[in-house]
Amino acid sequence: MRHNSQLGEEMTIKEKIPVKTQKGAALIPERLKTLNSKEYFAVLATGDGSQPYTSLIAYALTHDMKKIIFATPRNTRKYTNIIHSANVALLIDSRSKRKKNLLETEAITIIGIAKPVKKGKTWNELAKTFLMKHPDLEEFIKSPATALMAVDITRCVHVGRFQTVSVLDYSN
Repeated sequence: MRHNSQLGEEMTIKEKIPVKTQKGAALIPERLKTLNSKEYFAVLATGDGSQPYTSLIAYALTHDMKKIIFATPRNTRKYTNIIHSANVALLIDSRSKRKKNLLETEAITIIGIAKPVKKGKTWNELAKTFLMKHPDLEEFIKSPATALMAVDITRCVHVGRFQTVSVLDYSN
């Protein structure tokens, strides 16, 4: 809703969907933190060398925002794909909260390197972070058949307002 100052009245003006990509200046760490607090699932993309594969996962972001944590059974395609090629991408988005307004929907693609976490101090710390967000998955992550995975984030690409793109490289 926008105000029409010439007529002194409120009227609905439908914003147009942009047709060109624009460079953005989103504060990606802030957007990551917000999405992490509101969204419980991400789409994980892996590959087997010849085909891409996607999976819906429960995830958590570490406090320093440098890692994404998730758990998976070891006997899955996603686990096998990661063992063969650790390069992954995750998509976290707000589409379920913005059903009909594409301009208010945002998405972050997180690119990184995934690896299973070995039991020990690091596993305990990451499991604690994951379980703070997903307490109902405690039995699942403690199963010997489940691998706790950590993705070291190398790049984030934020898209907002349909085609406004911001990039954060972690290597810089």
